[in-house]
Amino acid sequence: MNDEPDNMTLRCLRRLDKNVDRLTDAVTDLATDVRGLKTHTAGFMRYEVAQDSALASVKERLTRIERRLDIAGGQDQ
Repeated sequence: MNDEPDNMTLRCLRRLDKNVDRLTDAVTDLATDVRGLKTHTAGFMRYEVAQDSALASVKERLTRIERRLDIAGGQDQ
């Protein structure tokens, strides 16, 4: 009769151990996904900075052209 509680305790501990292993795997998968999202977001942000820089350059050139031709741009700076 003393063996019964030990066996039940061991069974519960084994079940808990399996659940912890599954949770660990799930957290690892989530961490990998988050890392991928961060990498994607960083790439997107670099692209946006490059686009903003190109747009600023075009606006600057347009302003110089308008000034040289002595025409109004139609928009305030």
